[in-house]
Amino acid sequence: MKIPKRIQPLVDDGLVDEVKSQLMSGKEASVYIVRCGETIRCAKVYKEISQRSFKKAAAYREGRKVRNSRRARAMEKGSGFGRDQQEKVWQNAEVDALYKLAAAGVRVPQPFGCFDGVLLMELVTDDEGYVAPRLNDVLMSEEQAIEDHLVMMSYVVKMLCAGLIHGDLSEFNVLVDEYGPVIIDLPQAVDASANNNAEWMLTRDINNIRDYYAQFAPQLAQTEYAKEIWSLFEKGELKPDSELSGIYQEVETAADIDIIMQEIDAARAAELERRERAKEASEGIDDSKFNWSES
Repeated sequence: MKIPKRIQPLVDDGLVDEVKSQLMSGKEASVYIVRCGETIRCAKVYKEISQRSFKKAAAYREGRKVRNSRRARAMEKGSGFGRDQQEKVWQNAEVDALYKLAAAGVRVPQPFGCFDGVLLMELVTDDEGYVAPRLNDVLMSEEQAIEDHLVMMSYVVKMLCAGLIHGDLSEFNVLVDEYGPVIIDLPQAVDASANNNAEWMLTRDINNIRDYYAQFAPQLAQTEYAKEIWSLFEKGELKPDSELSGIYQEVETAADIDIIMQEIDAARAAELERRERAKEASEGIDDSKFNWSES
């Protein structure tokens, strides 16, 4: 296929030898299947800020630190230079998160670097070499749902212990290969300790995953992993190998209307996001019918 303009510099520099096809196009980026030597990988091309429709980006940027004081001041003022620097921080956030989470024991695609807004990374495939399906497209038994849900909760815990919250986790941001779930799409990952929205983002992430698996294992709908995990985190007792029960005993206090309204708003936003993801999934380009292991 014709080489996209943003990928051409990588071809010129010998990082990419061939662009085979477009895998998908979303709100934040377009993903292409590329050949690097004899290896098939994927190239995630981030969209320009004017084209990106990711909502409430400021809420996700909160707490992100920039060491260079000039860059930080420019970003705060919102100047042209500052917006350019903010874009670089946004794009580098994903590759930084991928390296950090892989080191923490979370299954994510292996990154190979970010070059001028193009992230080169591993193409996740199933046991037959086809592009791995998203969790949204996978049917499973009750037993498998319970097992994979526990795996996902362990990943959420490891992420939190590494200081990160995905921030947009759902069945649309998880791939499933022969070994189980693989978490993807992390440019909006937030600092768990520095972001004021951390708790409700974690709660939304966990409940999105819970609700999906509960379609196959209804008993999961009654679990309270979000409250249990956050409670342990706040008390400094959360460890990467913490044993969870999914049970949380509420402390009876007067209702905090602000928190309740925040949770309602978050739930409404999550549902709108879920519908948009479903629409994208139905309209996106699906290359899963091609077997790239033989290319």
